[in-house]
Amino acid sequence: MKTFRELIVWQKSMDLVTEIYEEAKTFPEEEKFGLTNQIRRASVSIPSNIAEGFGRKFDGDFARFMSIAMGSNYEVQTQLEIARNVGFIVNEQLVILIEKLEDIDKMLKGLKSKLK
Repeated sequence: MKTFRELIVWQKSMDLVTEIYEEAKTFPEEEKFGLTNQIRRASVSIPSNIAEGFGRKFDGDFARFMSIAMGSNYEVQTQLEIARNVGFIVNEQLVILIEKLEDIDKMLKGLKSKLK
């Protein structure tokens, strides 16, 4: 593989970032510097860490960045549940996004296990 852009997990996480940004547009204006900012930053962290890890010399470094991406994934899941709990998103949308995050998580775990 020549570039991180060829990784399916990177591609899926990039698509997810777009979906998260679109969903966050519907959050109340007063959340602009609160949950909206947090969920966007955490979602961006997933593909960013995949790309950064890919660029490292050693598989151990790449695996560490996969762990960081997984942590960001769990952070987004938590923030989405908070958004649902406070009425910013409906449960149906939460379920769709969580399923995508869980799919990405499985891919990250699989990639990480191949690097060790």
